[in-house]
This record gives sequence, structure tokens and C-alpha cells, in this order.
Amino acid sequence: MQILIQKYGGTSVADAERIRKVAARIKSYHDRQISLVVVVSAMGHSTDALVSLAAQIHDSPPKREMDMLLSTGEQVSISLLAMALDKLGVPAKSFTGSQVNILTDKNHTNARIEKIETDRLIESLKNGHVCIVAGFQGVDEERNITTLGRGGSDTSAVALAAALSAKECEIFTDVEGVYTGDPNKIPKARKLSQISYDEMLELASLGAGVLHSRSVEFAKKYNVVIHVRSSFTFSEGTLVLPEDQIMEKLLVTGVSLKKDEARVSLADIPDRPGIAAEVFERLAEKKINVDVIVQSTGKNNLNTISFTVPAKDLKDTEESLTSLVSTWGAGEITLDDKIAIVSAVGIGMKSHAGVAAGMFKALAKAGINIHMISTSEIKISCVIDKEHGEEAMRIIHSVFELDAN
Repeated sequence: MQILIQKYGGTSVADAERIRKVAARIKSYHDRQISLVVVVSAMGHSTDALVSLAAQIHDSPPKREMDMLLSTGEQVSISLLAMALDKLGVPAKSFTGSQVNILTDKNHTNARIEKIETDRLIESLKNGHVCIVAGFQGVDEERNITTLGRGGSDTSAVALAAALSAKECEIFTDVEGVYTGDPNKIPKARKLSQISYDEMLELASLGAGVLHSRSVEFAKKYNVVIHVRSSFTFSEGTLVLPEDQIMEKLLVTGVSLKKDEARVSLADIPDRPGIAAEVFERLAEKKINVDVIVQSTGKNNLNTISFTVPAKDLKDTEESLTSLVSTWGAGEITLDDKIAIVSAVGIGMKSHAGVAAGMFKALAKAGINIHMISTSEIKISCVIDKEHGEEAMRIIHSVFELDAN
């Protein structure tokens, strides 16, 4: 049985008319005898509306109850899509995450998938049904409803593709694929026909909103081909593939910008083993993700450690480190939420020298100061002032000849 997984985001099913159009697209696949499992997000901004409603009731609602609430958004969209397909004469069945038995850990609001039981889906597919599965949700071993956090529907789709050994996972969004940069900020950005898992993973973690990093991690682990496409056109999108299947390895594949970051600096802290471990253990306890890290040694056996965290976590970061600094009896904390991280990503960097020099020179020529630098085998990131973020992204995009002709 040839199985194809499709995922439609909230904008694709935002209203009744769009749901009917999605149903018509699905019918065209069904008519070609393709067995379909369709993962659907909540309609439009309905999840945001539910979050707002919860905030009116409780300023810090229990996470278990938030999962119970937020999971209802997808239940609406899957049932409506099943109705739209039935209207077109296509047999369809909708399933919540618990009905499919998408088993997760117990981490409410940010659960991780541990196992998917496929028997029920396979039986329905054999009977000729299109299976419509609620994205973003699962169930833990105690049968509590859980949700998968940001980008959870993408993760649901890729996980189902892996569990069902599907030939491909099509992710339908409101853009036509993965671009060399945000086309809303870089008018000359061009669509890529292919991109490697590692490149996509870097771009996703650096702020590119097309795919969430967890879904790409899943795809890489289980070798699932992702096809990012627009739900509003029928044109080919971008294939996310293993590196050895990439036909053209560009020096730089894309640039990205993160503007929701903040920089934290700990100055005049003791220069002794274990200090850095103490700092980042405190942040890990609060589940605060750290990105760029720079440590320098000053005078009198004192150190400075600077790093970036999501801006939303700045208050928790300050509280955690203030108590730590007081136990040392030394140190000063400074915070800066007016920064951005601009990055260049490309597997071609592995075999070419001078990429960093070209990027730094271009920024210097524009008078843009670099505060921190982070590199990997296929990525270079610079922390700069937020006011220069979009300008820096366009400059780097042009320097590496990514502009469309």
C-alpha cells in the first residue's frame, strides 16, 4: 500500500471555503488510488483564541487543563474536513491523537512522541478511507491528553510518516516552499528546490518559520522525505532530503534572522572549574534554551560569560542567576533585549574557506558591529543590534549571491 502523509496548517483550514478547497485537493489524490493520512491543525488563529480565553479565567492555568482545552481546536478542524470530503463522495474518518494512540511522555504543553500505534489507521486505509488525524496532540500512559508544543502538527505528520513507512510527507503551508531568506523581508529571496536535513534544521532553529526544528529532527532520524508546499497553488515546493541526495550543494543555502532573543552577561565572576556548569544547570532546571555562548578571562582571576536566551525567558533567567551570583559573593549581571541574531547556513561551507571573512567584512562595510559570534560546520551566526537586523540579513543574502535574477 502506497501511503502519503499530508499536513495542512491553520491558514489552510482557516474557514469553510478553505476547508472545501483542501478537500478538493485531497480528492484529487484519492482519485489516483493514493492512500492518504491527513494531519490537520486548528482553524486559523483558534488556538490563540483558546489561550486568551484561558487567561481570562486563570492567570496561571494548570498545564494539564491547558492541554485539554487546546486539543479541542484540532477536533473541530478534523471533523469539518471529514464532512467536506464526504460531501465530495470521498470516504473519510477523523481521529484524535488519543484515538490513534499517539503515545507521548507526561510533559504537558510540550510533550514528545514516544510511540504510535498504527493498526487502526492501516485498517481504515485498507477499507478505502482517507484518515484525518488531529495534529499537535497525543496521550500519555495514564490516558491524559497532551500537546506537543510549537510546531506540533508538523511533528505529528512526520512521526506518522515514519510509523507508517510513508514514501513522503507533504507539509502544506501559506508559502510555496523554503526560500533563501524570508521573502517578506528579502524581496529577492528565491525558492529552493532542495535542502538538506541539517540545513533545514539550522534554519528552523534560527527563526525560519516554515518548519519546526523538532519535525526536521524526526525526519532526519527516520529518513522521511518532507515536501514543503503551498496549499493555495499546485506548484512543486521544496524537498527536505538527506545530504547525499542533494544535487547542488550551495556555499550558502539561506540566511535567517532571530529578533526574539536577549543577551545576558555575567561579569567579574570567579575563574574556577564548575562555574559555567552551575550557570547552565540553573537555566536547564527552568528549561531555558541557551544559544550563543562566549566566555572570556579577564584580570584578577575573574571571568565574563555572555550568552543569549529567548527574550520571553529573560525574567526567569535573571531571577535564577541573581540568586546564584549572591552565593558566589561576586559578579554582575547585565541584560540586553535589543539584539538580533543573523545567520548564514549552507553545507557548502564544509569544503570552502573564507565564508566567515566574507560575512564579517560585509557587515563591517555597512557599519554594523558584531557583539558575539557562533559557528558550526554549516552555520555562522552573529549577534548584532536589533535595529540593524533586517539590513544585515539583506546584506548577507546579497554577498553570497542568493538574490534572484
